[in-house]
Amino acid sequence: MTALDTSPCMTPPMPLPSLRAQALQFLSLSSTQDKATQVRALDLTTWAIDPTEVLPPPAQLPGRPTRPLLVHPSQLKTRAVGTLTGRAGLIHALTHIEANAINLALDMVWRFAHMPEPFYRDWWQVAQEEALHFELLQQHLLQMGFAYGDFPAHDGLWDMAERTQADVLARLALVPRTLEARGLDATPAVRNRLISVGDQAGAAILDIILRDEIGHVAIGNRWYAHLCTQRQLNPLTTYAELAQRYHAPQLKGPFNLTARRAAGFTEPELAALQHASHTEPTP
Repeated sequence: MTALDTSPCMTPPMPLPSLRAQALQFLSLSSTQDKATQVRALDLTTWAIDPTEVLPPPAQLPGRPTRPLLVHPSQLKTRAVGTLTGRAGLIHALTHIEANAINLALDMVWRFAHMPEPFYRDWWQVAQEEALHFELLQQHLLQMGFAYGDFPAHDGLWDMAERTQADVLARLALVPRTLEARGLDATPAVRNRLISVGDQAGAAILDIILRDEIGHVAIGNRWYAHLCTQRQLNPLTTYAELAQRYHAPQLKGPFNLTARRAAGFTEPELAALQHASHTEPTP
């Protein structure tokens, strides 16, 4: 007669939920406030990262609120910050940029498979910081008597994300290293405009955003360089080819060279940027 085995039954540990699948779920949320809140609350250490996971995209991305009304950039008015409505319009434009930036970072996490695990951790950090920026600006807007959605906005950032959805190298080159890097150039001047009308709180928020955006652009630069090395590509000529292929806007100076250097742009890249800004585009 065999003795009964009285040792306790070992239950296998439950697998951790998928971070990349969760990023796609967050991206699909229509409420930007809910998206920002949930992104900021997620504890990365309790989620698994599977670089091989290939996720089918939903029919419509990203999830968006019904407002703001999205229009062509030419339809947006330049408002004087000396009036309350004009200053609110400026803060609203910045809030919309940060709403788009959350979407862009989440899209990096879920869309591009077969990248090293630190790639996903980096872009998750970006998503959380962009969510904070959105919340800070939205709260400032509310204190001025307005809300996100009260003014029209344009969709240039997401347009480029859609154009580059098939190639992570193109996405890195033309979103963080081009469109988002423009924030490094523009933010000091916007901050000074807010200071000029006594909006110290708004200027303090822009100080936080500029500090974090240097890090975000640095992440884009680092992974762009990684892929260029992996694919045996020249970063300078490859960037020029991608900018032409995907119809990236031609950047005009002045450039915040100090911030761009801090974000990892090399001296040859900065020289090429300044040269291109003084060259007339080919008709």
